[in-house]
Amino acid sequence: MSTSTVAKPRADVVIANAAEVLTCVPTSGDLVGRRPGAWVAIAGERIIAVGPPSKMAQQVDTSSAEVIDASGKIVAPGFVDCHTHLVFGGSRVEEYAARMTMNTAEVEVLGIPTGIQATVAMTRAESADELTASATDRVQRMFRHGTTTVESKSGYGLSLAEEIKLLEVNRRLQSSQPMDVVSTFLGAHDFPSEMPPERYIELVIDEMIPRVAGEGLAEFCDVYCDEGYYTLEESRRILEAGLQVGLKGKIHVDAYANIGGSAMAAELGIVSADHLNYVDRASMRKLAEAGVIGVVMPALDFAVGHGRPFDARAMLAEGMTLALATDMCPACWAESMQIVMQLACRLYRFSPAQALYAATVGGARALDLEADRGSLEPGKLADVQIWDLTTFEDVVYRFGNNAVQTVIKRGQAYQF
Repeated sequence: MSTSTVAKPRADVVIANAAEVLTCVPTSGDLVGRRPGAWVAIAGERIIAVGPPSKMAQQVDTSSAEVIDASGKIVAPGFVDCHTHLVFGGSRVEEYAARMTMNTAEVEVLGIPTGIQATVAMTRAESADELTASATDRVQRMFRHGTTTVESKSGYGLSLAEEIKLLEVNRRLQSSQPMDVVSTFLGAHDFPSEMPPERYIELVIDEMIPRVAGEGLAEFCDVYCDEGYYTLEESRRILEAGLQVGLKGKIHVDAYANIGGSAMAAELGIVSADHLNYVDRASMRKLAEAGVIGVVMPALDFAVGHGRPFDARAMLAEGMTLALATDMCPACWAESMQIVMQLACRLYRFSPAQALYAATVGGARALDLEADRGSLEPGKLADVQIWDLTTFEDVVYRFGNNAVQTVIKRGQAYQF
C-alpha cells in the first residue's frame, strides 16, 4: 500500500515577527482582525497564508523564502484610495491661500482664477507628457504613504479630446509605476464655457461614453449631481448611458445640496455615492439596502472649510458601509490616507478600527475590488504596508507622521 503526500505551497516572501498583523477580516468584536505575532506568507503576487509561526511551517514551505523582519511593527493591508482627481495641470495654491482670509467674491475681485474652470484651463494647456510627469510625482508620494490602489478620475478636460487625454494619462500611470490605477470617466464634472450645457450633455452621452468604453479607458462613469452642476434627470441619463456600455456607476452627490441624487444612486444600484454632506436619513437607509458604498472625504471638508461636514455616525447607524478617500485634487492636495484616517477619527468620530477598515476594505468595495484586495487573507493580492509603530492606534495618534517603513505591492517589497 503506497501513500502520497501533498506538496506544501512554496513561499517567496514571509513577513515575520510583527507585533501585530491587522488582517481587516472582521471577527466577533474585532473589525480589523488583529493577529498578534502572526506571519504572512506570499507566493508571487498573492498571499498564501496568514497565521502564527507555529502553524506556518505546517501550511507553507518557507525554506527558500525571503524573510522581511517586522519585529515590533504593525502589518496592515495597503490603502485603497477610492476617490481622487490626481491628473490635473497647474496649481490653485494662490486661490487656496487667498481663501484663508477672503470669500469667493473677494478672491475673484483680485483676478485669481478659481474653481473647476480654473483647473480646466490649466489642464488643457499642458501636454499628456507634462500631466503624466506631475501625476506620477503625486502617485509616488501616495505610495510612500501606504496607498497601493488608487482611483483616478478625468473631468478637467470637458471636451472629447481633452477627456481622452486625461484617461490616456491614467493608462500611462497604470503601466509605469507599482501602484494600481483604476480609471474613472468624469466628463460630467462641470460644463465647458464654450458650449451650451444641453449640447455638452449630448456629447458626453453620444460620443464620449461610447469612445471611453470602446477603447477600455475607464472602469467607471461618474457625474457631479448637485445644485449648479448636473440635475437629477441629467445625471440619470449619463449614468444609464454608462451602464448600458459596461461602465460601472459612481456619483458625486449631496455635496452642497440634496436634489435626490443619493436616492437615485440606490435605485440604479451603482457602486458608490461620494461626498454625502447633505444626504438625509431616508436616503442613507436606501443606500445601505442597495449595497451602495458611501465614500466620505474628511480632508476635502477640511480643505474647503465645508459648512456642513458629513454625518458619518448617522450613516453607520443606518447600516451603510463607508469608505475613506483623500479626494486628492487641486482644491484638496492630500496625499496621505493616514492623515485622512486621523481627521476621520478626530472630527467625524470614527474609531481607529473603523477608519482603517474604511481605508482598506471600504475603499476596495467602492471600486468593486474587494475580491482581491483590501484585506490580508489567502488568495488576495499581496498588497501590504508595514508601519514603524508598536501599537495600531499610534497611526491616528501621531498626527502628520508617515508611519510607513515598507510597502509590498503584488509581492514586491519597497523599503522607505
